[in-house]
Amino acid sequence: MALGLFWASIALLVFLAILSLDIMGFFSRKNHLPVDGRTVLLTGGSTGMGRGLGKLLAQKGANIVIVARDVKKLQAAIEYISAAAKNPQTQRFHFISADVTVEAESTRILEEATAWNNGRVPDIVWANAGAATPGLFLETSLETMRKQMDINYWAAAYLAHATLKVWLYPSAKQPTTTTTSSEKKVSELPRHFIITSSSIAFCNIAGYAPYGPAKAALRSLSDALRSELNLYNGARRPLNPSSTPTAPPAPFDINIHTIYPGTILSPGHELENTTKHAITTILEESDPRQSEDEVARAAMKGLERGDYMIATNWLGQLMRVSSLQGSPRDGLVWDTVGSWVTSIAWLFIWPDMEGKVWKWGRKNGMPALKGE
Repeated sequence: MALGLFWASIALLVFLAILSLDIMGFFSRKNHLPVDGRTVLLTGGSTGMGRGLGKLLAQKGANIVIVARDVKKLQAAIEYISAAAKNPQTQRFHFISADVTVEAESTRILEEATAWNNGRVPDIVWANAGAATPGLFLETSLETMRKQMDINYWAAAYLAHATLKVWLYPSAKQPTTTTTSSEKKVSELPRHFIITSSSIAFCNIAGYAPYGPAKAALRSLSDALRSELNLYNGARRPLNPSSTPTAPPAPFDINIHTIYPGTILSPGHELENTTKHAITTILEESDPRQSEDEVARAAMKGLERGDYMIATNWLGQLMRVSSLQGSPRDGLVWDTVGSWVTSIAWLFIWPDMEGKVWKWGRKNGMPALKGE
């Protein structure tokens, strides 16, 4: 047993080292997400991870539309993001104030962004808006739980539904994108719909019952969308090219990606801590923490590799490979080996986490039921 544990530990350390190098981009290949000269629509773009993403995308040459509710924060964020532009003379920046938890707002956002983008739907749409209100399940009101589902699941689902529809079934009012060879080349690049979930989707813990289910639902939605889009992408390559299609296919493929960040040092994290239970703090006290710029870089590295499920730190990567189940693999060898190694690690990790919650209860007694 001791010898087996020793070699399991060695294998885990080697795997961690490889994961760390991979996250830092040492195994980079072709760039599968070129953004220079393309337009990116980014929700939740005024603070935190969204602001970091906006800055990084600006440095890579993208035209950017950020979406959030607070106009003052949006104005400040646009000024911050545009200052990082790779090509200040040609890049463009815009913000839209909207409540993404309202279904109709997704349509309005896309219409305004398309009009601003000279009649062209953005090439890349990133559903990044989200917020956590941690707390014990019984101490959290049902209204709060519904709001958590609204901002963390429905906001992304609404935007995905509206975006994919306009990409795949554009209205006759939209201009064609073939006026020049250079424009045709840009328009034929794949479109990308990106969803920001959370590593909590892989393994929820005490104190995140109001938040985690919505993020887990995003993972399931992403798997379904990736599967369904094979239908539309396949329609672009008919077995009988001479047949007349019932509807013309889009002149580009569409790719789905999901990002799974962990703890991000941001104003949102500070707000989370105001409702977070003490046991939740204990359970995640050793988790890696990333700045908005660090998590943005890690997310973009994964996207540029062409990955589908992208964790932004080593812990998230371990959680990802240990819970893949039927989800698509990004790397057949490493994901398979990683699932073997982490399945052994979980034999020790989960009992330790359960033990911490048990001991907290024994030490502190029955929690007083706070008002909802």
